[in-house]
Amino acid sequence: MKPLPFLACVLIALPAAAQLTLVLQPHEVDLTYPAESVVEAVRQATVAAQVAGRIVDMRVDAGQKVRAGEVMMRIDSREAAENVAGAQARLAQAEADYRRTQNLFEKKFISGAALDKAEAELKSARALSGLAGAGLSYATVTAPIGGVVAQRQVELGEMAAMGRPLVTVFDPKGLRVIASVPQYKLSELRGAAKAKVEFVETGKWIDAVRVEFLPSLDARSHTVTARVYLPDNADGVVPGMAARVHFVGGHATKLTVPAKAVIRRGEIHAVYVIDTQNVPHLRQVRVGEAAGDGELEVMAGLAAGDKVSLEPVKSGIVLKQAQGK
Repeated sequence: MKPLPFLACVLIALPAAAQLTLVLQPHEVDLTYPAESVVEAVRQATVAAQVAGRIVDMRVDAGQKVRAGEVMMRIDSREAAENVAGAQARLAQAEADYRRTQNLFEKKFISGAALDKAEAELKSARALSGLAGAGLSYATVTAPIGGVVAQRQVELGEMAAMGRPLVTVFDPKGLRVIASVPQYKLSELRGAAKAKVEFVETGKWIDAVRVEFLPSLDARSHTVTARVYLPDNADGVVPGMAARVHFVGGHATKLTVPAKAVIRRGEIHAVYVIDTQNVPHLRQVRVGEAAGDGELEVMAGLAAGDKVSLEPVKSGIVLKQAQGK
């Protein structure tokens, strides 16, 4: 194998205490099918304005925790209050008219049709009064669920129009990732009750608590939507994050190496192999797909019994070899 072009292979012995090493041995790993996915909240609600008016009180911001029923903002309710006052006045007038009409009906001065009309007007006034009262209550915007404010779409002093989104709240204890699985893989993976979720940017792996596939396929892409549920303690995971789901379809014995031990320069991969004299040697390897829990399958370049440096940068190997050029 030719020397790697990006580092000079100078042999420098390092103290054993300065090195974090691992002796490679074949072991059982999960056979997985990876699929790109995105995180979403199981419980998420966007609160929209149900009354028009200017926002006069703002109490929440993005990232803030709220309780169910907690007041998040208030909308100018003067117009709604005037509507309530007018509806209550009309209701009082309708009640008085109904009582007079009922007295006249009992004395047989008017027909039953007049009494029915007065009763209908009373019921209508009561309904309008209740509707106006509901409109006044909509001026106080409360959290529909407990959780975290994901987004605030308005600012203090802006006008809230009917139906305009105001605040989005999600429950961080209920998260899942959504992935698309091709039709030809469905029969193989539908029975898969286990999956692992990889967050490539952070290197974090999380075991899913439940996997479910929707019963219908998309007619254009011929894919089925898979929902992979995360545990409640998925710290650092928020809706909208990109992830990669690894559906477990079986098991096999393979030789793997921790991803943190692999040095990447473009398309070239290499690891530092420690010999019996505790001297590191840079060796080019060919790695395959992720085997789970931050490990990569070794396709060529390493064998069982090889001792590799787990963290060559922290151990000082890369720095010392660069200085020895």
